[in-house]
Amino acid sequence: MNLRIGIVGLPNAGKSTLFNALLKKQAALAANYPFATIDPNIGIVQVPDERLKVLAEIVKTNKIVPATVEFVDIAGLVRGAHSGEGLGNKFLSHIRETSAICYVLRFFKDPEVIHVSDRVDPKEDLAILNEELILADLQTLENQKEPKKNAGKEDQLRWQLVNTLKRHLNNNQPAREIKLDEEELELIKSLNLLTLKPAIYVANLDEDQLSQSREVLADFSLKPVIALSAKIESELIDVKETERREFLQSVGIDEPVLNKLAKISYDTLGLMSFLTAGTLEARAWTIPKNTPAVTAAGVIHTDFSQKFIKAEIVTFADFVNSGGWTNSRLQGKVRQEGRDYLMQEGDVVEFKIGA
Repeated sequence: MNLRIGIVGLPNAGKSTLFNALLKKQAALAANYPFATIDPNIGIVQVPDERLKVLAEIVKTNKIVPATVEFVDIAGLVRGAHSGEGLGNKFLSHIRETSAICYVLRFFKDPEVIHVSDRVDPKEDLAILNEELILADLQTLENQKEPKKNAGKEDQLRWQLVNTLKRHLNNNQPAREIKLDEEELELIKSLNLLTLKPAIYVANLDEDQLSQSREVLADFSLKPVIALSAKIESELIDVKETERREFLQSVGIDEPVLNKLAKISYDTLGLMSFLTAGTLEARAWTIPKNTPAVTAAGVIHTDFSQKFIKAEIVTFADFVNSGGWTNSRLQGKVRQEGRDYLMQEGDVVEFKIGA
C-alpha cells in the first residue's frame, strides 16, 4: 500500500526545509518570504530498514527494496486559506489523498526569517491551521445533497453522518475526534475530509532549544510530536552518514528525522511491514496491522490472493540465527499458516500459490 504524508504549516514554519531534509536533497525552494512554495513539492523516499541488509547478505542478493513513503509539501497556509487567501484553497486539494497530515509548527526564533504574523506562537499557529482545515471540510460537507425520500438506507445514514460532522466541526472539533465505527468511516471515505486524517506534529526548534526540548514542549499536549531542527537536518544533507549521526547525537537527536517520522507514521496509521527474502531481492511490504495472510499475499500480486494455498513464515530473528530458509526449515522454525493467519511485524514469508 502507498503511504502518503501531507506536510502543512504557516509560511516560513520550515516545511520546505523539512521536506528537503527528508529527501536528503535540495528539492524544494526554502526561502525567507511567504508563499515561496507555489506548486506542491512531491517526493518519494525509502523507509530505513536495517533488516533488509541482513536478509540480503543471507540470501546473497544485491537487490534491496525498502518500503516507501511519499511526502507532499504544499504552500504555507494562512487565515482564510479555505476561501483562497494566500493561495491556500487551491493547494488544500493536494493533501486530500494523503494518509496523514504532518503539522510543522515553528518554535524557533530567528529575526532573519519572517513570520507572517510578526510573532512566534506555535499554539496560535496550530489553531489557525486547524481552523482552516475545519472550514475547508465544512465547505465539502455543505456541498453534499440531501437524498431523496425514497433513497436507500445507506444514503440516509450517510446524510445523517454529514449533519453530525457539520455540528462537530462548527464546534471547532476536528472530524478525527468524533467516534465513528468502520461502517460509518467507509460511508464518508469518498469525502476525503482533511480533519479526519491522523495528525502528526513536528516542533521545529533551533539548536539551543533542541538541548532542552522536553522543557520547550512541556505545554504542548498533542501527540505524537517530533522535536527537531529542520535547519540542522537540511544542513547535514551532504555530510557522510556516520558524521551526520554523530553530530545529531551531539545536539540531542538520537536518530535522523526520516527514521522518526517513518516510525511514528506507521504507529499512527496502524501499519507494519512483512519481509520477503530470496535470490531476486530482499523486500519490505507495508500492510495494516492484523492483515490476514491471504490479503498480504495480494499486496505482492493480486493473483496471489486468488490462488493462495498457504504461507510459510519464520520470524526475522529465527531466519537470521538459522542462516536462511534451508536451515530454518531443518530446525523447525518455519510455520505453515493458512489464509486467516494475522501477519506480524517482521514476519519473513514465502507464499505458496496454486496454478
